[in-house]
Amino acid sequence: MNVFSPDKWWCSLFICVLCLLLPWKAAGQEIRADVTVDRSQVNNTSLSFLDDLSDEIETYLNEYSWTDTNFRAEERVRVDIQITLLSADDNFNFDAQVIFRSRRPIYNTTRETVLFFYNEEDWSFTYTPNRTLLHDQLQFDAFTSFLDFYAYLMLGYDFDSFNELGGTPYFAQAQNIVSQAQSAPSGGWERSGINRRNRAQLVADLLNQNYEGLRLAVYQYHRQGLDRFVEHPVEARQQILGALGKIQEAKRTTSSNFLFDTFFNTKYRELSAIFEDAAPEVRLKAFQLLSDIDQSHLSEYRKLQ
Repeated sequence: MNVFSPDKWWCSLFICVLCLLLPWKAAGQEIRADVTVDRSQVNNTSLSFLDDLSDEIETYLNEYSWTDTNFRAEERVRVDIQITLLSADDNFNFDAQVIFRSRRPIYNTTRETVLFFYNEEDWSFTYTPNRTLLHDQLQFDAFTSFLDFYAYLMLGYDFDSFNELGGTPYFAQAQNIVSQAQSAPSGGWERSGINRRNRAQLVADLLNQNYEGLRLAVYQYHRQGLDRFVEHPVEARQQILGALGKIQEAKRTTSSNFLFDTFFNTKYRELSAIFEDAAPEVRLKAFQLLSDIDQSHLSEYRKLQ
């Protein structure tokens, strides 16, 4: 009796292929998002369907493969998203404020560093009951395209921290979303207007060659500085001073402080902590650089004097 029939052979082959594919797909997902939604300002019994909104957004972000890169579970970009609903009308149109924070591990430690911290104050969208969130790269949607934009933006920051200008393809994806949004009557996407600090300007600066010095500094700061800090603190601090020097030079030759402010709003406390225990001359050098390029956090840097 032939116990290994053709039917059983195909079944075994299918199971083997399935076992090979499933782990790869899980490992290829790049984002691990935690989402909170505060709807206390629009508390209404007719909006009870929003109870599941945070879970829906987490599923949308976490179960999609955003890149062709194979991420291990511990390499996924940690993302915290805090959504505060500010207003709602009877047609399920909402205005919201969103805080994004993305993190990555610091090598040879159990700690993480924040790569991107940003307060988005202008998100308007429509979200109806029983809506299913679908990825569509060809059509702009005020809800999902907003999430896509920031997903690609945070991935870009993550890749920049591991490779020089490594985030360019993902910033370009975010730029494509801005282009799609120009035909939609949705705020925060305008390439021109009174508010020059919006999504369009943010990604335009990131792809502008004049700001490459800042992006190269992001790589030097993280990969050659923070990731080596535990084993080689003296050399790591020198690398970080070098990164600050790149930022100083870039700031002198550019006209907008938007990207620089975004960087230092994310990093100022970490920078102070890095140099707090350094040799006096290194602390002084750090203070001189930081007080020149980031005066908005001068009270924090005075700890280094």
